[in-house]
Amino acid sequence: MKGTSEQRTGFLNGAAAYVLWGLVPMFWPLLKPSGAMEILAHRMVWSLGVVVIALLAVRRWAWIGELLRTPRRLGLVAVAAAVISVNWGGYIWAVNNGQVVEASLGYFINPLVTIAMGVLLLGERLRPAQWAAVGTGVAAVLVLAVGYGKPPWISLMLAFSFATYGLAKKKVNLGGLESLAAETAVQFLPALGYLVFLAVRGDATFGTPAHGALLASTGLVTAIPLVLFGAAAIRVPLSTLGLLQYLAPVFQFGLGILYFHEAMPPERWAGFALVWLALTVLTWDALRNAHRTRARAARLTAEARMRERVRGPEEVTGADTPGPAATGATTTGPGA
Repeated sequence: MKGTSEQRTGFLNGAAAYVLWGLVPMFWPLLKPSGAMEILAHRMVWSLGVVVIALLAVRRWAWIGELLRTPRRLGLVAVAAAVISVNWGGYIWAVNNGQVVEASLGYFINPLVTIAMGVLLLGERLRPAQWAAVGTGVAAVLVLAVGYGKPPWISLMLAFSFATYGLAKKKVNLGGLESLAAETAVQFLPALGYLVFLAVRGDATFGTPAHGALLASTGLVTAIPLVLFGAAAIRVPLSTLGLLQYLAPVFQFGLGILYFHEAMPPERWAGFALVWLALTVLTWDALRNAHRTRARAARLTAEARMRERVRGPEEVTGADTPGPAATGATTTGPGA
């Protein structure tokens, strides 16, 4: 019963995180006349303040010493901070310049880019369905490029920067809150320096207390969904998180059409249709593979218990119980 309650809590936290990420395009226009770079700098500065308060609340500091003693991990944190800065800044610019639909495409194709990077950089092997999904995604980009006369640069930038960010975070292996704290610590001084530069030039738009409060709230807008996501990640299977991740671009896409009234010519519909087809194939394959993995683990466990009953407890050795390959299979994510 407790497990069911934990999974329900995790699911609700995950859904809330992705819905908030999906609705965030409604927030960035409120910060005008601030430009994308100024909003980005405020987001970096105030995010660090929020995560420091959160770390004080949970009293988690031991990771800092471990991180500082590992130059390689510090370098990866710097890479993660750089690419997420590009992602954040590009996304804010896209939303405030009427490109919400194209921005949503970036997060739709992100899983396909992540898979492609796994093959190219990590030497991972793909199943046939994954190859088909990646190929369909490439075809979608080509359709959009031909239809518009240029590649969907905003979508590609968001997808590749976020995929690179995910790869760096995987290598660093820090929790969500700790990772955000490390990354914003790297971003803090350049961001603060840029804000001081704007203030000295007289170009800062901090302005009225109300506008200043909105800029300061960028820290909460950044941290709250990440905390919710972290609560979900430890309670629900990766396959569930993999399905929930599509909520954000679905909401962004809907906002782009219904709220921001962006155009959807036929070539854009065709490109999106191909992307959705690719994601359908990818999701089906991931769920099928996860089901097979769980079934294999259950079968090995049942066989071990059967041997134990037949031979008797006194004859059973450690070799007769499922090894790491069997038990670990239940915890691996789809496609692993």
